[in-house]
Amino acid sequence: MAWNVFKFCTALRALGSVMIVFVLGIIGLTYYAVVLANYGPALFRGGLHSLTALAVLLFFHSLLVMLLWSYFSVVITDPGGVPLNWRPEMDEERGDRDPLMGSEYNGGGLGSNQLTMLGDPADQRIRFCRKCNQYKPPRCHHCSVCGRCILKMDHHCVWVVNCVGALNYKYFFLFLLYTFLETTVVTISLLPYFIAFFTDGEMPGTPGTLAATFITFVLNLAFALSVMGFLIMHLTLVASNTTTIEAYEKKTTPKWHYDLGRKKNFEQVFGMDKRYWFIPVYSEDDLKRMPELQGLEYPTKPELNALQQL
Repeated sequence: MAWNVFKFCTALRALGSVMIVFVLGIIGLTYYAVVLANYGPALFRGGLHSLTALAVLLFFHSLLVMLLWSYFSVVITDPGGVPLNWRPEMDEERGDRDPLMGSEYNGGGLGSNQLTMLGDPADQRIRFCRKCNQYKPPRCHHCSVCGRCILKMDHHCVWVVNCVGALNYKYFFLFLLYTFLETTVVTISLLPYFIAFFTDGEMPGTPGTLAATFITFVLNLAFALSVMGFLIMHLTLVASNTTTIEAYEKKTTPKWHYDLGRKKNFEQVFGMDKRYWFIPVYSEDDLKRMPELQGLEYPTKPELNALQQL
């Protein structure tokens, strides 16, 4: 029996909102080291120092606003739950159901009359959650940390104290993107000060500001490298229209019928309106014309649907 790595998230339940305080603490330390201790005072030195400081501070604050906006959008946005009394539609049970086969594809504790009303009782593609005692829409999974089924669940993230699912995955991706950009800018901007620690020249500042600068550089370098790995992974997932859980489970499903091509896959996460691609919000038009953004319906490859119906 294969190990389910996602169950280990339950051990982190006790951390709760402490992680939010931790994230804000790192941001506060970074703000102090970059703005108050180094580049803020450099604005008044004149010449090239002032121009460099102004450029760094503009980039830093712009990315910081986008990072915080994206972060709290993930934290406060419900990832998407199964509507009360939701039932699969008849045409969804003709072979175009979720291809990830497993023990959840059964009627659970349902009576035969209920299954008969929905279609063929022998159809194992009807997904039912035994823990929530309800049907599961396509690409929906049960989160053992949240204790409920999440639409298009990607994973439960302790950093945002929330599940990442259909309704906030875009915000999570943007949080990764802006975190990587921000930590990279901070690392580059503090690199001269970090190098100065190992030279014989005298450095301006108090021991406290010097220590804060050193720690901030090390932390942001570490975060930039680690977040880069996660960002690349999620870029790959978006390009193939796959979630983290689906990538783990679909090893035995070579033909992934939700992969519609990179452009359409990208639009299913970020929407079709280009003006909203890089901000954590959707346009009203996209929400109306793209039901997949609501997490209950997802288009599939027509050719694979035809093969499944043969």
